Amino acid sequence: MTVKLKRAKGRSASSSRWLKRQLNDPYVAEAKAKGFRSRAAFKLIELDKKFRLLKRGGRVLDLGAAPGGWTQVAVVRVGPAGQVVAVDVLDMDPVAGATVLKFNMLAPGAPDLIRAALGGAADVVLSDMAASTTGHRATDQLRTTALFEAALDTAEAVLKPGGAFAGKVFQGGATKELLARAKRSFRDVRHVKPPASRAESPELYLVALGFKGRG
Repeated sequence: MTVKLKRAKGRSASSSRWLKRQLNDPYVAEAKAKGFRSRAAFKLIELDKKFRLLKRGGRVLDLGAAPGGWTQVAVVRVGPAGQVVAVDVLDMDPVAGATVLKFNMLAPGAPDLIRAALGGAADVVLSDMAASTTGHRATDQLRTTALFEAALDTAEAVLKPGGAFAGKVFQGGATKELLARAKRSFRDVRHVKPPASRAESPELYLVALGFKGRG
């Protein structure tokens, strides 16, 4: 059943479209029913089903974690023997079973802080970060690419050999330079669009498996 909106005074056309999409999105309803903080949780569930990123007892770093949907999934998948660290510059409510850190991942000494919080090198680094959209696709892609590159920097600094990385990019995928860099650092690199990603969204995910180690 499709939910139709009544006109509301003061509501813009774009706000009405967003609200209608939310009300008619089965992932939004399922996220609410299952207690996930965002529908994005299902993107990670689908990526994990395909690539087996999250293993019991693993150490997971979730970058740009707020509001915490991916963190919630990671905590369940790695279990009580695992360790999940969520990092964001934004405030984020605690997630049971995870360590939440508020700081900039590019700050000096950030990799050391992350490894200390994880209790060692990471098995998986996740990033669902995207810059706030401006409506100008080229600008949005550049800004999100910069965040992806920062996440890849962090992954290469904190992953253990054999570890995995999954980060958001925009339509067209990672730039030629970043893709080449990822292929040098990882054994297997792929672009994927999980089913939970809206068809009209330009987002893709780069999934990189088998980290070759630093130096």
